[in-house]
Amino acid sequence: MEVLFYHLTESTLEEALPPLVEKSLERGWRVAVQTASEERRDALDASLWTFRDDSFVPHGTDREPYAAEQPVIITTGPANPNGAMIRFLVDGAEPASLDGYERAVFMFDGHDTAQLEAARNQWKVMKAAGHNVTYWQQGPDRRWQKKA
Repeated sequence: MEVLFYHLTESTLEEALPPLVEKSLERGWRVAVQTASEERRDALDASLWTFRDDSFVPHGTDREPYAAEQPVIITTGPANPNGAMIRFLVDGAEPASLDGYERAVFMFDGHDTAQLEAARNQWKVMKAAGHNVTYWQQGPDRRWQKKA
């Protein structure tokens, strides 16, 4: 499995996540986004509807019925109700098992010490498990640059 670490330094999660989710949908993948809290889940839910004037990301949350039918599910738990192929873990959310996924993406705020530490720990865990691990950091232009 491919595991990517995205280090946010120039933009917020609400700005950086939607384009990555859209690219995943373009690949034909269902998506799961795991947050560390219900408040964050609800904030991301709202932002995916309004992040751009001419578009929205079709999605639902784990608190709603028909989660299995959603192309994108935002959840606080480890389940994969929509059969996602890619899982985004944000705000220091801890994965249970990543079996069955094509890709896992850890997104963390470079200005949050707890998130940085959680990402470092997950890097070690994912590398030790033998996954193909890469690290991406935002440049001043907000573009992702592969660093490792």
